[in-house]
Amino acid sequence: MRRARGNDRTGAVVRSGGSRPRGRAGRTVRFGESAPFLGAALVVAFAVLAATSATRPPTAPSAGRAIRVVAAENFWGSIVGQIGGDRVSVESIITNPAADPHAYEPTSADARAIANARLVVVNGLGYDPWATKLLAADSGSATVLDVGRLLGLPVAANPHRWYDPADVRRVVAAAASDLSHLDPGSRSYFERQARRFETVGLATYHQLIDTIRARFAGTPVGASESIFSMLGPALGLRVLTPPTFLRAISEGSEVSAGDRAVIDRQIRLRLIKIYVFNSQNVTPDVQAQLAECHAEHIPTATITETLAPASSSYESWQVRELRGILAALREVRS
Repeated sequence: MRRARGNDRTGAVVRSGGSRPRGRAGRTVRFGESAPFLGAALVVAFAVLAATSATRPPTAPSAGRAIRVVAAENFWGSIVGQIGGDRVSVESIITNPAADPHAYEPTSADARAIANARLVVVNGLGYDPWATKLLAADSGSATVLDVGRLLGLPVAANPHRWYDPADVRRVVAAAASDLSHLDPGSRSYFERQARRFETVGLATYHQLIDTIRARFAGTPVGASESIFSMLGPALGLRVLTPPTFLRAISEGSEVSAGDRAVIDRQIRLRLIKIYVFNSQNVTPDVQAQLAECHAEHIPTATITETLAPASSSYESWQVRELRGILAALREVRS
Protein backbone atom coordinates (compact mmCIF):
# COMPACT_ATOMS: atom_id res chain seq x y z
CA MET A 1 0.00 0.00 0.00
CA ARG A 2 1.16 3.57 -0.58
CA ARG A 3 2.25 5.08 2.67
CA ALA A 4 3.67 8.33 3.89
CA ARG A 5 7.40 8.42 3.40
CA GLY A 6 9.61 8.72 6.40
CA ASN A 7 11.21 6.91 9.32
CA ASP A 8 8.47 7.34 11.90
CA ARG A 9 8.80 4.42 14.28
CA THR A 10 6.02 5.06 16.76
CA GLY A 11 6.56 2.69 19.66
CA ALA A 12 9.70 1.40 17.99
CA VAL A 13 10.77 -1.06 20.67
CA VAL A 14 8.47 -4.05 21.12
CA ARG A 15 9.44 -6.16 24.10
CA SER A 16 8.87 -9.86 24.42
CA GLY A 17 5.63 -11.15 25.87
CA GLY A 18 3.72 -9.17 24.17
CA SER A 19 1.46 -4.68 0.76
CA ARG A 20 2.96 -5.28 -0.64
CA PRO A 21 5.65 -2.60 -0.61
CA ARG A 22 5.02 0.13 -3.11
CA GLY A 23 7.19 2.22 -5.35
CA ARG A 24 7.63 5.92 -4.76
CA ALA A 25 7.10 8.92 -7.02
CA GLY A 26 5.09 6.94 -9.49
CA ARG A 27 7.65 4.17 -9.85
CA THR A 28 6.33 0.63 -9.78
CA VAL A 29 8.28 -1.75 -7.56
CA ARG A 30 7.52 -5.37 -8.38
CA PHE A 31 7.70 -8.37 -6.11
CA GLY A 32 11.35 -9.25 -5.58
CA GLU A 33 12.70 -6.05 -7.11
CA SER A 34 15.36 -4.16 -5.19
CA ALA A 35 14.91 -0.41 -4.97
CA PRO A 36 17.94 1.87 -5.18
CA PHE A 37 18.97 3.46 -1.90
CA LEU A 38 20.70 6.75 -2.50
CA GLY A 39 19.58 8.64 0.61
CA ALA A 40 22.05 10.05 3.09
CA ALA A 41 20.31 8.14 5.86
CA LEU A 42 21.36 4.80 4.39
CA VAL A 43 24.94 5.95 3.91
CA VAL A 44 25.09 7.01 7.55
CA ALA A 45 23.53 3.72 8.63
CA PHE A 46 26.18 1.74 6.73
CA ALA A 47 28.95 3.85 8.26
CA VAL A 48 27.62 3.24 11.75
CA LEU A 49 27.24 -0.45 10.99
CA ALA A 50 30.84 -0.71 9.81
CA ALA A 51 32.12 1.06 12.90
CA THR A 52 29.99 -1.04 15.22
CA SER A 53 31.03 -4.28 13.54
CA ALA A 54 34.69 -3.35 13.80
CA THR A 55 34.56 -2.62 17.53
CA ARG A 56 31.97 -5.17 18.63
CA PRO A 57 33.30 -7.92 20.92
CA PRO A 58 32.29 -11.51 20.20
CA THR A 59 28.86 -12.35 21.58
CA ALA A 60 28.81 -15.60 23.48
CA PRO A 61 25.90 -17.08 25.40
CA SER A 62 25.90 -16.25 29.10
CA ALA A 63 23.62 -17.45 31.85
CA GLY A 64 20.75 -15.11 32.62
CA ARG A 65 21.45 -12.89 29.62
CA ALA A 66 18.53 -12.28 27.25
CA ILE A 67 19.10 -12.94 23.57
CA ARG A 68 18.93 -9.74 21.57
CA VAL A 69 16.49 -10.12 18.69
CA VAL A 70 15.77 -7.54 15.98
CA ALA A 71 12.79 -8.04 13.67
CA ALA A 72 12.38 -5.93 10.56
CA GLU A 73 8.57 -5.93 11.02
CA ASN A 74 6.49 -6.01 14.17
CA PHE A 75 4.26 -8.94 13.19
CA TRP A 76 7.31 -11.24 13.16
CA GLY A 77 8.68 -9.49 16.24
CA SER A 78 5.48 -10.24 18.14
CA ILE A 79 5.67 -13.95 17.29
CA VAL A 80 9.36 -14.37 18.12
CA GLY A 81 8.95 -12.37 21.32
CA GLN A 82 6.29 -14.76 22.56
CA ILE A 83 8.38 -17.82 21.71
CA GLY A 84 11.43 -16.35 23.45
CA GLY A 85 9.51 -15.14 26.49
CA ASP A 86 11.76 -13.82 29.25
CA ARG A 87 14.87 -15.24 27.58
CA VAL A 88 14.83 -12.66 24.76
CA SER A 89 14.75 -8.92 24.24
CA VAL A 90 12.96 -8.06 20.99
CA GLU A 91 13.11 -4.81 19.03
CA SER A 92 10.96 -4.36 15.94
CA ILE A 93 12.04 -1.71 13.44
CA ILE A 94 8.86 -1.20 11.38
CA THR A 95 6.03 -0.57 13.83
CA ASN A 96 4.23 2.44 12.40
CA PRO A 97 1.39 1.47 10.01
CA ALA A 98 2.23 4.56 7.94
CA ALA A 99 5.74 3.30 7.16
CA ASP A 100 6.47 1.48 3.90
CA PRO A 101 8.74 -1.51 4.63
CA HIS A 102 10.15 -1.46 1.09
CA ALA A 103 11.00 2.25 0.90
CA TYR A 104 12.02 2.58 4.55
CA GLU A 105 15.36 4.30 5.04
CA PRO A 106 17.14 2.81 8.06
CA THR A 107 18.60 5.06 10.71
CA SER A 108 21.92 4.78 12.49
CA ALA A 109 19.99 3.38 15.47
CA ASP A 110 18.61 0.63 13.23
CA ALA A 111 22.12 -0.21 12.03
CA ARG A 112 23.39 -0.42 15.61
CA ALA A 113 20.44 -2.58 16.63
CA ILE A 114 21.13 -5.07 13.82
CA ALA A 115 24.88 -5.03 14.49
CA ASN A 116 24.30 -5.89 18.15
CA ALA A 117 21.58 -8.50 17.59
CA ARG A 118 22.17 -12.21 17.93
CA LEU A 119 19.04 -13.08 15.94
CA VAL A 120 17.69 -10.94 13.08
CA VAL A 121 14.30 -11.73 11.55
CA VAL A 122 13.49 -10.41 8.08
CA ASN A 123 10.58 -11.13 5.77
CA GLY A 124 12.67 -11.29 2.60
CA LEU A 125 11.08 -11.74 -0.84
CA GLY A 126 11.88 -8.13 -1.72
CA TYR A 127 9.68 -6.82 1.09
CA ASP A 128 12.40 -5.32 3.30
CA PRO A 129 15.54 -4.96 1.11
CA TRP A 130 16.99 -2.29 3.39
CA ALA A 131 17.31 -4.93 6.13
CA THR A 132 19.10 -7.42 3.92
CA LYS A 133 21.46 -4.65 2.77
CA LEU A 134 22.34 -3.85 6.38
CA LEU A 135 22.90 -7.53 7.09
CA ALA A 136 25.16 -7.87 4.06
CA ALA A 137 27.26 -4.95 5.33
CA ASP A 138 27.52 -6.44 8.83
CA SER A 139 30.63 -8.52 9.55
CA GLY A 140 29.04 -9.99 12.66
CA SER A 141 27.84 -13.51 13.27
CA ALA A 142 24.13 -12.94 13.94
CA THR A 143 21.75 -15.76 13.09
CA VAL A 144 19.35 -14.60 10.37
CA LEU A 145 15.83 -15.94 9.99
CA ASP A 146 14.80 -14.96 6.47
CA VAL A 147 11.18 -16.05 6.04
CA GLY A 148 11.28 -16.22 2.25
CA ARG A 149 14.39 -18.41 2.29
CA LEU A 150 13.00 -20.58 5.06
CA LEU A 151 9.94 -21.29 2.92
CA GLY A 152 12.06 -21.89 -0.19
CA LEU A 153 10.11 -19.36 -2.24
CA PRO A 154 11.25 -17.54 -5.39
CA VAL A 155 11.99 -13.87 -4.93
CA ALA A 156 8.93 -12.91 -7.02
CA ALA A 157 6.51 -14.75 -4.70
CA ASN A 158 3.77 -12.95 -2.80
CA PRO A 159 5.67 -11.64 0.25
CA HIS A 160 2.72 -11.47 2.69
CA ARG A 161 3.56 -14.80 4.35
CA TRP A 162 2.27 -13.78 7.78
CA TYR A 163 -1.23 -14.15 6.30
CA ASP A 164 -0.68 -17.85 5.54
CA PRO A 165 -1.35 -20.03 8.62
CA ALA A 166 0.87 -22.86 7.34
CA ASP A 167 3.78 -20.47 6.77
CA VAL A 168 3.35 -18.94 10.23
CA ARG A 169 3.59 -22.43 11.73
CA ARG A 170 6.92 -22.99 9.97
CA VAL A 171 8.26 -19.64 11.16
CA VAL A 172 7.30 -20.51 14.75
CA ALA A 173 9.23 -23.79 14.53
CA ALA A 174 12.24 -22.10 12.92
CA ALA A 175 12.31 -19.34 15.54
CA ALA A 176 12.26 -21.89 18.38
CA SER A 177 15.09 -23.80 16.68
CA ASP A 178 17.22 -20.68 16.13
CA LEU A 179 16.75 -19.50 19.71
CA SER A 180 17.66 -22.98 20.98
CA HIS A 181 20.85 -22.89 18.92
CA LEU A 182 21.76 -19.54 20.49
CA ASP A 183 20.90 -20.69 24.02
CA PRO A 184 21.08 -24.51 24.16
CA GLY A 185 20.35 -24.55 27.86
CA SER A 186 16.93 -23.03 27.21
CA ARG A 187 15.93 -25.42 24.42
CA SER A 188 13.12 -27.08 26.40
CA TYR A 189 11.84 -23.65 27.45
CA PHE A 190 11.68 -22.37 23.86
CA GLU A 191 9.98 -25.57 22.72
CA ARG A 192 7.35 -25.19 25.46
CA GLN A 193 6.83 -21.55 24.53
CA ALA A 194 6.36 -22.47 20.87
CA ARG A 195 3.83 -25.19 21.75
CA ARG A 196 1.99 -22.81 24.03
CA PHE A 197 1.86 -20.15 21.33
CA GLU A 198 0.45 -22.67 18.84
CA THR A 199 -2.05 -24.34 21.19
CA VAL A 200 -3.06 -21.45 23.46
CA GLY A 201 -2.01 -18.18 21.85
CA LEU A 202 -3.30 -19.15 18.41
CA ALA A 203 -6.23 -21.25 19.64
CA THR A 204 -8.95 -18.72 18.81
CA TYR A 205 -7.20 -17.89 15.53
CA HIS A 206 -7.31 -21.53 14.44
CA GLN A 207 -10.89 -21.96 15.69
CA LEU A 208 -12.07 -19.02 13.60
CA ILE A 209 -10.28 -20.32 10.51
CA ASP A 210 -11.89 -23.74 11.00
CA THR A 211 -15.32 -22.16 11.54
CA ILE A 212 -15.12 -20.09 8.36
CA ARG A 213 -13.91 -23.07 6.33
CA ALA A 214 -16.63 -25.33 7.70
CA ARG A 215 -19.49 -22.90 7.14
CA PHE A 216 -18.45 -20.88 4.11
CA ALA A 217 -16.01 -22.96 2.05
CA GLY A 218 -16.34 -22.17 -1.63
CA THR A 219 -18.01 -18.78 -1.06
CA PRO A 220 -17.00 -16.37 -3.85
CA VAL A 221 -15.49 -13.15 -2.51
CA GLY A 222 -13.80 -10.01 -3.76
CA ALA A 223 -10.69 -8.32 -2.40
CA SER A 224 -8.75 -5.12 -2.85
CA GLU A 225 -5.19 -6.43 -2.99
CA SER A 226 -2.82 -9.38 -2.80
CA ILE A 227 -2.59 -9.50 1.01
CA PHE A 228 -5.85 -11.45 0.91
CA SER A 229 -4.46 -13.82 -1.71
CA MET A 230 -2.79 -15.65 1.19
CA LEU A 231 -5.63 -15.67 3.70
CA GLY A 232 -8.60 -16.22 1.38
CA PRO A 233 -7.63 -19.73 0.24
CA ALA A 234 -6.66 -20.66 3.82
CA LEU A 235 -10.25 -19.84 4.78
CA GLY A 236 -11.63 -21.93 1.93
CA LEU A 237 -12.97 -18.85 0.14
CA ARG A 238 -12.84 -18.34 -3.64
CA VAL A 239 -11.26 -15.00 -4.50
CA LEU A 240 -12.79 -13.92 -7.82
CA THR A 241 -10.99 -10.59 -8.14
CA PRO A 242 -8.50 -10.70 -11.06
CA PRO A 243 -4.97 -11.38 -9.71
CA THR A 244 -3.64 -8.58 -11.91
CA PHE A 245 -5.88 -6.10 -10.09
CA LEU A 246 -4.82 -7.40 -6.66
CA ARG A 247 -1.19 -7.03 -7.63
CA ALA A 248 -1.63 -3.59 -9.18
CA ILE A 249 -3.22 -2.19 -6.03
CA SER A 250 -0.58 -3.82 -3.84
CA GLU A 251 2.25 -2.39 -5.94
CA GLY A 252 0.71 0.99 -6.58
CA SER A 253 0.76 0.45 -10.35
CA GLU A 254 -1.83 1.21 -13.02
CA VAL A 255 -5.10 -0.71 -12.92
CA SER A 256 -6.36 -1.88 -16.31
CA ALA A 257 -9.76 -0.85 -17.64
CA GLY A 258 -10.49 -4.53 -18.25
CA ASP A 259 -9.97 -5.42 -14.59
CA ARG A 260 -12.18 -2.54 -13.50
CA ALA A 261 -14.94 -3.77 -15.80
CA VAL A 262 -14.68 -7.34 -14.50
CA ILE A 263 -14.91 -6.21 -10.87
CA ASP A 264 -17.77 -3.80 -11.58
CA ARG A 265 -19.69 -6.67 -13.14
CA GLN A 266 -18.94 -8.99 -10.21
CA ILE A 267 -20.35 -6.42 -7.81
CA ARG A 268 -23.30 -5.37 -9.96
CA LEU A 269 -24.42 -8.97 -10.47
CA ARG A 270 -23.59 -9.89 -6.89
CA LEU A 271 -21.20 -12.60 -8.03
CA ILE A 272 -19.17 -11.93 -4.89
CA LYS A 273 -20.73 -12.31 -1.46
CA ILE A 274 -18.36 -10.10 0.54
CA TYR A 275 -15.53 -7.69 -0.27
CA VAL A 276 -12.35 -7.68 1.84
CA PHE A 277 -10.16 -4.60 1.66
CA ASN A 278 -6.96 -3.27 3.18
CA SER A 279 -8.01 -0.22 5.18
CA GLN A 280 -4.43 1.10 5.09
CA ASN A 281 -4.54 1.36 1.30
CA VAL A 282 -7.88 2.71 0.08
CA THR A 283 -7.10 3.97 -3.42
CA PRO A 284 -9.68 5.71 -5.66
CA ASP A 285 -10.39 2.35 -7.34
CA VAL A 286 -10.97 0.70 -3.98
CA GLN A 287 -13.14 3.61 -2.83
CA ALA A 288 -15.29 3.23 -5.93
CA GLN A 289 -15.67 -0.50 -5.37
CA LEU A 290 -16.63 0.02 -1.73
CA ALA A 291 -19.32 2.46 -2.82
CA GLU A 292 -20.61 -0.06 -5.35
CA CYS A 293 -20.67 -2.79 -2.68
CA HIS A 294 -22.63 -0.53 -0.38
CA ALA A 295 -25.15 0.21 -3.11
CA GLU A 296 -25.58 -3.51 -3.81
CA HIS A 297 -25.73 -4.40 -0.09
CA ILE A 298 -22.58 -6.53 -0.28
CA PRO A 299 -20.95 -6.76 3.19
CA THR A 300 -17.34 -5.63 3.55
CA ALA A 301 -14.55 -6.56 5.95
CA THR A 302 -11.19 -4.94 6.64
CA ILE A 303 -7.66 -6.23 7.01
CA THR A 304 -4.37 -4.35 7.42
CA GLU A 305 -0.78 -4.98 6.36
CA THR A 306 0.83 -4.43 9.76
CA LEU A 307 -0.27 -4.75 13.39
CA ALA A 308 -3.18 -2.43 14.10
CA PRO A 309 -2.87 -0.94 16.59
CA ALA A 310 0.90 -1.25 16.71
CA SER A 311 0.70 -2.46 20.32
CA SER A 312 -1.35 -5.53 19.35
CA SER A 313 0.00 -9.05 19.50
CA TYR A 314 0.03 -11.01 16.27
CA GLU A 315 -2.82 -13.27 17.37
CA SER A 316 -5.12 -10.54 18.75
CA TRP A 317 -4.72 -8.61 15.48
CA GLN A 318 -5.51 -11.63 13.36
CA VAL A 319 -8.47 -12.67 15.53
CA ARG A 320 -10.05 -9.22 15.16
CA GLU A 321 -9.75 -9.45 11.38
CA LEU A 322 -11.09 -13.01 11.21
CA ARG A 323 -14.08 -12.05 13.35
CA GLY A 324 -14.77 -9.19 10.97
CA ILE A 325 -14.65 -11.52 7.97
CA LEU A 326 -16.92 -14.03 9.72
CA ALA A 327 -19.41 -11.28 10.59
CA ALA A 328 -19.47 -10.12 6.96
CA LEU A 329 -20.07 -13.67 5.73
CA ARG A 330 -22.95 -14.05 8.17
CA GLU A 331 -24.56 -10.93 6.73
CA VAL A 332 -24.65 -12.35 3.24
CA ARG A 333 -28.04 -12.09 1.55
CA SER A 334 -29.14 -15.05 -0.53
